[in-house]
Amino acid sequence: MELTLLREQDATTLWAFENQHRLYFENWINPRADSFYTPEGFDQALQTALRQQAADQAFHYLIWLGGELVGRINLTQVRRDHFHSASLGYRIAPSHSGQGLASEAVKLVMQKAFQVHHLQRLEATARPENPASIRVLLKNGFQQFGHSRCSLQLHRQWFDLLYFEAHAPGFHRPGAVL
Repeated sequence: MELTLLREQDATTLWAFENQHRLYFENWINPRADSFYTPEGFDQALQTALRQQAADQAFHYLIWLGGELVGRINLTQVRRDHFHSASLGYRIAPSHSGQGLASEAVKLVMQKAFQVHHLQRLEATARPENPASIRVLLKNGFQQFGHSRCSLQLHRQWFDLLYFEAHAPGFHRPGAVL
């Protein structure tokens, strides 16, 4: 498995990936606007993601297996001042789920988050109905710190969210002076 930062030249492959797996992903996350799935809309989203990366606001990684794009894993909502944190999100193609790829991708992106991007804390959410995603987070050292009830509306139905966090290795306890 290989993780690469999103690049302009990945556009065609990524657009095909998103279109191919759209219905599967929309079972778990709110659907993107239909315009996202047009060439113009996708290009606009791609350019926004690339600008975010250049501005140190997000890092969008692609997950490759033997030259095939099998998923995405993103560090978004990067907050530097006072927090040094980001939100983690990922999606794996249904044909590759259940093979340990998500666990490995999270492990690799955590290394990049802490060693390359110099973040100290990652946050992630998962729905209680998604035990596989919860296992991926727990396996990688995330700890649950919250549970919000009826906090996500998806397809006109409300769902709970579980909140998880992980800290960089050697992270000092709260209140410690660095």
